[in-house]
Amino acid sequence: MSDSSLSPTLQLACELIARPSVTPEDAGCQQLLIERLAPLGFKPEAMPFSDHHGSVQNLWLRRGEDGPLFTFAGHTDVVPTGPEEEWQFPPFEPTFHEGDLCGRGAADMKGSIASMITAIERFVAEHPDHNGSIALLITSDEEGPATCGTVKVVEALEARKEKIDWCLVGEPSSTEKVGDVIKNGRRGSLGANLTVKGIQGHVAYPHLANNPIHSAAPAMTELASTEWDQGNAFFPPTSFQISNIHAGTGATNVIPGTLNIVCNFRFSTEQTDTGLRERFEDLLSRHQLNYDIDWRTFGQPFLTAKGELVDATVKAVSEVCGYQPELSTAGGTSDGRFIAPTGAQVLELGPCNATIHKVNERVSAEDLNTLSTIYQKILGNLLVAG
Repeated sequence: MSDSSLSPTLQLACELIARPSVTPEDAGCQQLLIERLAPLGFKPEAMPFSDHHGSVQNLWLRRGEDGPLFTFAGHTDVVPTGPEEEWQFPPFEPTFHEGDLCGRGAADMKGSIASMITAIERFVAEHPDHNGSIALLITSDEEGPATCGTVKVVEALEARKEKIDWCLVGEPSSTEKVGDVIKNGRRGSLGANLTVKGIQGHVAYPHLANNPIHSAAPAMTELASTEWDQGNAFFPPTSFQISNIHAGTGATNVIPGTLNIVCNFRFSTEQTDTGLRERFEDLLSRHQLNYDIDWRTFGQPFLTAKGELVDATVKAVSEVCGYQPELSTAGGTSDGRFIAPTGAQVLELGPCNATIHKVNERVSAEDLNTLSTIYQKILGNLLVAG
């Protein structure tokens, strides 16, 4: 889609949305970014990785050799559309309606990527000899398993001692208006798949069986009511939630032999995943349950409480928008969890998140133009001596 009446940011956002890059597909989005930035001196490096989930396209684009290294991070993959007949406009045909750009990925996060690219283009045109280096880390595996995307690129960069100093992730962080919320950290996510073992039998002869639902109920009640911590100045208290429970054969006269429970911790920097596992399993043992458990840590908590990146970003939002942004660690996980452990300062700043993953995803068109200006200001605040 090309319309000369649109800003460069909106034109590029439309081109990206028109590519049906349902995770883990990239659908040519990364090649489009190469075509825009290679003429500006960015060196493209394709970094594909694969595992049993499939193959993933990743892209590392860098301009400059010296530090400090500022990196924009984002993803070209989008979640599935859901029932297309429920969309007001076709999800991969970018459409402007009542001031919004509509389409899958408009907010999460092709709009942010377009804003990054045009911000870089203007910044490099004005400051071709800027300090340090600028890079983009782009994956097509953020909305999927996230096993062959940013995490693998970061491992490769670390192995060759290529260190990111500042990273801005373009996730849709804003709530009511663009830039009103900056994510300066995220809670960790720890998942458990628990199988409580009993003995199957006839409901009329419970003394010959062992009902795992009955056995596990007191433990589940205690888990749900436990205060794991009180949080801290940046994080709410750690939360525990049971998301799935399954047992039984479907018959009313059969005591089940096993109970499967899927649950999740969202934890703050007051906890470690190892500590939570130990407390969880100690509680199960205290209730004398016979169980198997499969743990998976989806991400560790991280926090960028202060520093050059926070200062530069808050200043840019204030200058462009005229209001002070809120720093927040609320919400789910993001690829920032893979970058922060390297020692990088990591923030997330993007458009409003009200429609992400929904039918009829959309974003304010003007917000994307504003976001591009904010991104340009952040680059200036960090990479221009003054």
